[in-house]
Amino acid sequence: MASIQRQIRTAIITGPTGAIGMALCAKLLAEGVTVYAVTHPGSARAALLPQDARLHVVPCDAAELAALPELIPEKADAFFHFAWAHTIGPGRNDMPAQIENIRYTIAACRAAAQLGCQVFIGAGSQAEYGRVEGVLTAQTPCFPENGYGMAKLCAGQMSRVECQTLGMAHIWTRILSVYGPHDGPATMISGTIRKLLHGEKPALTAGIQQWDYLYAADAAAAFYALAVSGQDGRVYPLGSGTARPLKDYIEALRDAIDPALPLGLGEVPYGPLQVMHLQADTSALQEDTGWRPATPFEEGIRETIEWVRKETK
Repeated sequence: MASIQRQIRTAIITGPTGAIGMALCAKLLAEGVTVYAVTHPGSARAALLPQDARLHVVPCDAAELAALPELIPEKADAFFHFAWAHTIGPGRNDMPAQIENIRYTIAACRAAAQLGCQVFIGAGSQAEYGRVEGVLTAQTPCFPENGYGMAKLCAGQMSRVECQTLGMAHIWTRILSVYGPHDGPATMISGTIRKLLHGEKPALTAGIQQWDYLYAADAAAAFYALAVSGQDGRVYPLGSGTARPLKDYIEALRDAIDPALPLGLGEVPYGPLQVMHLQADTSALQEDTGWRPATPFEEGIRETIEWVRKETK
């Protein structure tokens, strides 16, 4: 357990309407923290944020994050930066857009410092590593193979230097695969659930790749723990810490809906850049914060399926 203990009374979250952001809002509120949720102006998903007197929605485009000190009326303790455009599909290699994401991250650091934050926590990605056969640590060499991963790596490195200049603690996570309520419809887990609920057979790879899935509420608990006691300047891979064949997750998901439903395992060939082993070493995270994942996949997937059922009615 770390000796660092920051007191978090007020926090700012950019990009709060995804699976981790929503879960983090709920976690912070449960801990008695006042939350400023910075959303894209006109975001329909903002209406799904927790209804609580201590949660304040702040409409602000990512390109305008420098204006946050004028939009947020009080000082804050922690700044969580999730906002990132073009995270899936061809957008991952939209280089001008990914470069803008880096600029937005630096603007977020400066806004956080002006707002008096003790710590800036950034949401990086396993895409920073590229393809790695072993367990991922902070020391694992990074060879990203798409613009998204390259930009995340650059944003993490540049924001660390920026925070050092600004006198603010900096923590960077590299998130592996997270699932849960409020996940986007295009992810493998969410997309498969939706197809099965509609009686469709999902077309999938053979699923022999080893994968590490973490429930969104557990990821949120990790982010809160890092704000409280994460070490300045450290990079933390974020996953469950265990890996199983992807087909095991898919079959557990299917069985939670209806064991009789067919799966199209092997119908989709692996791409040339397919990651075949994804597993986080969470020992540093556990040592520094005391965090442990609490939700078995079989439990978390039931919660996720129920959320998708309600959302698609």
